[in-house]
Amino acid sequence: MLSIFVDSDMDFTPEKAAEYGFSLISMPYSIDGKTVFPYEDFEVFDQKAFYDRLREGVIPTTSAIGAEKYMEYFEPVFEAGSDILYIHFSAAMSATFAALDDAIRRLQIKYPDRKFYEVDTLAITTLSYNIACAAGDLYKKGATAEQIVEFVEKERQHFAMYFFADDLKFFKHSGRVSGLAATMGTMLGIRPIIYIGDEGKMVSIGKERGRIKAMEKLVSYVRELGKDISEHRIVIGHTDCEELALEVKQMLLDNLDSRLNIELMVVNPTAGSHCGPNGVGISFYAKHR
Repeated sequence: MLSIFVDSDMDFTPEKAAEYGFSLISMPYSIDGKTVFPYEDFEVFDQKAFYDRLREGVIPTTSAIGAEKYMEYFEPVFEAGSDILYIHFSAAMSATFAALDDAIRRLQIKYPDRKFYEVDTLAITTLSYNIACAAGDLYKKGATAEQIVEFVEKERQHFAMYFFADDLKFFKHSGRVSGLAATMGTMLGIRPIIYIGDEGKMVSIGKERGRIKAMEKLVSYVRELGKDISEHRIVIGHTDCEELALEVKQMLLDNLDSRLNIELMVVNPTAGSHCGPNGVGISFYAKHR
């Protein structure tokens, strides 16, 4: 038997995870001095309430989970006689994977006949969601753990994501943008264009003045880099700005292909703590990232 885990940093909700038979690991954030585990401390993510707090000036923090928490997820599965495959967000973005390694080392001593597989999407939020959904499609067709790992490792560099943030103070707080750039960018309406590179890290590659220019830039990347895009899922992630995401969707349909399979997703609160509200990103199948 095989059990597949994904995590909430990949924009999976319990409902989305269940569509593929995945189990969901909750990655926490802290707000108002309280640590919150998505879908454990609440059943449904109230995106408007969360992002409205950010609009009011609140800046949440995020933290890694410890080895004991991983063991709580995995030990019952091993005990039931199932192997585990964990498809996860980029290890380059978190210290949590040291705790994961510790947990697995301890569990494999206790359950030596059980196998643990993991594969790094080298991505986070909507991009890692897109990759994991493609892997989930294979899983539904009966693919083995080894085949899924091979697929993700082979194909992950062909999944790209480009996005913009609306208020740079959140990136300033997380260290993604320098203090001066964050302050001046917000004042002048400058929106950085960011992508997730080959090493699984977020990289700023340009800037546009105003939302319309930023949205047009995102669409241009899909046009320039997209590969067989009508045959693959396109995912538009947004931080509580569905109207903007729908505008981007229409731009893709009008300018590229009216047959595109486009899904809209709300960016999870843990990743959203770093991006802030009113941001939009596009994940698509590409020639390269």
